[in-house]
Amino acid sequence: MARVPAAVVAASGLVGGYGVARWTGKREWGGAVLAVAGAASAWQWRQRAGGKAAGALTAAYVAGFAGSHPLAKKVGAWPSVFTVAGAVALASWAVADRRDAR
Repeated sequence: MARVPAAVVAASGLVGGYGVARWTGKREWGGAVLAVAGAASAWQWRQRAGGKAAGALTAAYVAGFAGSHPLAKKVGAWPSVFTVAGAVALASWAVADRRDAR
């Protein structure tokens, strides 16, 4: 059975969390999507790259979420979300997922 890369889970959590919050008007639902995907990603990162890497990538995930807000004021909401999701996905791939791709 193929594994879903943590990069995909993390990026989906950032994009999906924003999308759910925006389309439902319920920020807490978007937060739930963000939290579940973040927890799943953190678990994968720990399994694949260890505790320190998982901590750093989790911090990047949270920083991406927080950083998307001021960035949205400059480039717009969706471009901001896609930018931070891409950055977190790239970091995840480089630190944890690349090892599984071999």
